[in-house]
Amino acid sequence: MPTTPLYDKTGSEAGTIDLPDAIFAAPVNTAVMHQAVVAQLAGRRIGTAKVKTRAEVRGGGRKPYRQKGTGRARQGTRSAPHYAGGGVVFGPTPRKYDKRLPRRMRRLALVGALTSKFDDGAIKVVNDLQLEEIKTRQLLDHLASLQAAGKILVVEDGKNEALELSARNVPGIIVIRSDSLNVVDVIDADAILITKPSIATMSEVYA
Repeated sequence: MPTTPLYDKTGSEAGTIDLPDAIFAAPVNTAVMHQAVVAQLAGRRIGTAKVKTRAEVRGGGRKPYRQKGTGRARQGTRSAPHYAGGGVVFGPTPRKYDKRLPRRMRRLALVGALTSKFDDGAIKVVNDLQLEEIKTRQLLDHLASLQAAGKILVVEDGKNEALELSARNVPGIIVIRSDSLNVVDVIDADAILITKPSIATMSEVYA
């Protein structure tokens, strides 16, 4: 069972904590992690791109000029793709980009990403990150004390309105609940701060 220091929000060590093997000492399957990332990013695509075909553009009902005697190539409609303003051939149409990924694969990818981040020393467990008021400066001071820099993922157990509102206008800080983790946010983070109560919830949900 992996053990890591437990910090308070001032950056001081407050003991150690045991972490569940199923989450922080899991097999790291990079192929499954890649599939999970691709599926999640594909699911974010809106898929509303649309162009008009030659049947949908306005006009084109009349033959541009007579069939013979002009010296030019025969043409049947101004809506043909080779005319300016004509229809588009093989253009995008509304579609879904969703990719199905089994639940076990999603879970394997997530615990693999968490294990990889833990092995890299990017994860710190904090007693709590409760703020006395909604104040961004106070949150930034705590993060500086914990030596968290770059893209920071804060994992909180349940709703913490003061923390969420204090972090929402700071680029690079994401506050997420412990039962809603995803592979993309975990992999993309340079530092992951997990509050102590979140460990039990993560163990219950993902182990």
